[in-house]
Amino acid sequence: QVQLVESGGGLVQAGGSLRLSCAASGLTLFRAGWFRQAPGKEREFVAAINWNGGITKYRDSVKGRFTISRDNAKNTVYLQMNSLNAEDTAVYYCALKGGISWYDQDDYNYWGQGTQVTVSS
Repeated sequence: QVQLVESGGGLVQAGGSLRLSCAASGLTLFRAGWFRQAPGKEREFVAAINWNGGITKYRDSVKGRFTISRDNAKNTVYLQMNSLNAEDTAVYYCALKGGISWYDQDDYNYWGQGTQVTVSS
């Protein structure tokens, strides 16, 4: 059984940075992804990384600002978020495994409980 626990969310001013962490237990050498859900909106893909960190994917609006990485020795996936703006405000979820699609949340099998990120303008 895989369990995921996110941390690192909080309140930050526009232009600031946060680093989210996702600690995993159980079988973890799978593709990992970060998704987010803003109030009143559907959950959307943010970034993903393959099992060894060699391949990464990002949604266009975060390219150049966010960096996904992983440390398999620590069973942890990270999301470094820089130059945050109000549109990044959301609950951020870590997900694991993934099917054919990198971007489709339905293709991920395991999910964390989410961590709130609030960017004040």
